[in-house]
Amino acid sequence: HLIRRRPRIAHFFLPHAYLLGGMAAIAAQVPIRVMSRRSLNVYKARHMGAWRMERRLHGHMTAILGNSRAVVRQLVEEEGCDPNCTHLIYNGVNLSDFRRGQDKQAARRELGLENATLVMTIVANLIPYKGHADLLEALAGIRAELPSGWVLLCAGRDDGCGDKLKRQAIDAGLDGQVHFLGQREDVARLYAAADIGLLCSHEEGFSNAIIEGMASGVPMIVTDVGGNAEAIRHGDTGIVVQPSDPRTLGAAIMALASSSPTQLREMGERARRRAEEDFSLETCVATYDRFYRQLLSQL
Repeated sequence: HLIRRRPRIAHFFLPHAYLLGGMAAIAAQVPIRVMSRRSLNVYKARHMGAWRMERRLHGHMTAILGNSRAVVRQLVEEEGCDPNCTHLIYNGVNLSDFRRGQDKQAARRELGLENATLVMTIVANLIPYKGHADLLEALAGIRAELPSGWVLLCAGRDDGCGDKLKRQAIDAGLDGQVHFLGQREDVARLYAAADIGLLCSHEEGFSNAIIEGMASGVPMIVTDVGGNAEAIRHGDTGIVVQPSDPRTLGAAIMALASSSPTQLREMGERARRRAEEDFSLETCVATYDRFYRQLLSQL
């Protein structure tokens, strides 16, 4: 295919595409070869052979991209990538559904929630590294201090730990307030109904769920992994906490839960503006366009 099409640029996203396409592009003598890393390299522990092959390919790339400063730093410091050829381009998300905005009361009515309820939302598949267990432990520790009737909406596909998390919620006496919603197509509605957004991961590259929450005008509490702290400005558009620390996570939830509606709204509006300016699909596409044109100008 590459020999027939003779592209000037071949760009590979994710390991499988990189391993197969990278070697093919070298063999086909594609003049510009680009690799994008979309996550931290924790996967290397499970796939050491593939990771070693990736490191060999790095030296044959014209440019290497990361989607957060944390990913770029790993590529340079741990994988020997040339700093002059390693660049940062953030994710871009189609924010059209979130831009329209949805009336909070209407969203809650559709979800069967009372207007006065403190609503928290986490959008993350049920995978151990997403930190749901930490969140449930944090909520169990502060439930006596939270406003009565609070609700946590958990949206995401069950990738194997759903039953364990549900048992944890029941054992902690949270099952009436923690709602596991499964995979959803109405994420914009879930964020529109929320007072607080959460992402408690132990690892990330750069989370689109955070961008979607920000674009919805929701202050986010996130863990300091990958690019999370690059998206959320601590104390300005949300709160950043250390991963795997339920006590600190609980304190952050209480800090936002105790804030006035005006404070939450202002924090959420700052988050919305940042998402629009830095993480929209339009911004991302324009950045890639400039990047490709610059590479082509060097041929």
